[in-house]
Amino acid sequence: MLLHSAIFCTLSLNVALPCIASLLTSLLERYCEILSSLYNVTGVYCNSTMDEIGTCWPPSTAGQLVARPCPEFFNGVKYNTTRSVFRECGENGTWASRINYSHCEPLLMEQKSFEVYEVHYRIVLIINYLGHSISTAVLIVAFVVFLCLRSIRCLRNVIHWNLITTFILRNTLWFLMQMIDEEIHERNEPWCRLVTTIYNYFVVTNFFWMFVEGCYLHTAIVMTYSTDKMRKWKFLFIGWCIPCPIIVAWVIGKLYYENEECWFGEVVGHRMDYIIQGPVVLVLLVNFIFLFNIVRILMTKLRASTTSETMQYRKAVKAILVLLPLLGITYILFFIDPGKDDISYVAFLYFNSFLQSFQGFFVSVFYCFLNGEVRTAARKRWHRWQDNHMLRVRVARAMSIPTSPTRVSFQSIKQTGV
Repeated sequence: MLLHSAIFCTLSLNVALPCIASLLTSLLERYCEILSSLYNVTGVYCNSTMDEIGTCWPPSTAGQLVARPCPEFFNGVKYNTTRSVFRECGENGTWASRINYSHCEPLLMEQKSFEVYEVHYRIVLIINYLGHSISTAVLIVAFVVFLCLRSIRCLRNVIHWNLITTFILRNTLWFLMQMIDEEIHERNEPWCRLVTTIYNYFVVTNFFWMFVEGCYLHTAIVMTYSTDKMRKWKFLFIGWCIPCPIIVAWVIGKLYYENEECWFGEVVGHRMDYIIQGPVVLVLLVNFIFLFNIVRILMTKLRASTTSETMQYRKAVKAILVLLPLLGITYILFFIDPGKDDISYVAFLYFNSFLQSFQGFFVSVFYCFLNGEVRTAARKRWHRWQDNHMLRVRVARAMSIPTSPTRVSFQSIKQTGV
């Protein structure tokens, strides 16, 4: 089998790297099998296995805490192999899902590289806090604007309003999760798991409301379907109700398979977060198709008009830039992690953090503060308030001026006569 894989890898350069990785994995698995054959274990025991890091766990007696040397290299970083990684073999003969790699430390020669990455992580955290703070403040203002301007509550603006609401709730829960310290994570407090669940619900609803935005635009522009025939309750059901069974399935999976660390993060060997990530990725891919069709129709209409070719491309680029944050297409740029080997990973961190933390800001600016309908309604509301205020001022001034000069003169004459 290994010989067949090696021959296949040499036949095509296009599959060379995946084949080499597969070949190395096969070699490690074969090494683990050979190593396991040297162990003679009787009774109830855990079978030999190799985890995703590449550590080989030989057959071990049930109830035993097994120690193995730390990996020599991982993600391009060299570790001290004299330290150990631990994993427990359960009483029923199954390996624990959690593996303790906390004792593995990088060698001193690599410490400088870690310090550099630590600085970048701190800067990225500052960007996240700054972006979420600015976005939340602007989103709240946009929410109040949509709340006060009842004259513009058409279906399109109601969808914008709900999307802004999900951004506010998502960002608020994000701040709350940042206040949970490591000790609470380790204790796996019930309230901490509840916060994580609510946060993930708002994350999923946020993406589904992006999907609703895409559905509305695609239906109105591409399918040329009358927006008057669209029902608001259908969009509300998609945005707020469909995420519920997804979150329930995720909670059940976490409760039975990954019930630790406040359900935040991944555990080696389990992928319960795919229950959430799968629908989110599907929403983004569908929105990408929506965006492609919308831009295609826009270009067709622009070419049929008398505008110049340069102006056509400018309008198309402007439409794409405006629709990217609304439909969440920017998340597609970060499907593939470039790894931690070079400067590309640092650029990935900065770019990803900026776009995700400021997404709510861009949505508020483009679809509330720069919205012509919203600005017109706000200007009318402001002028109406000014007119009412001036009217009250005039009435107050009129009330303060004496209205009977004859009576005043009589009183003054009477006082003079006395």
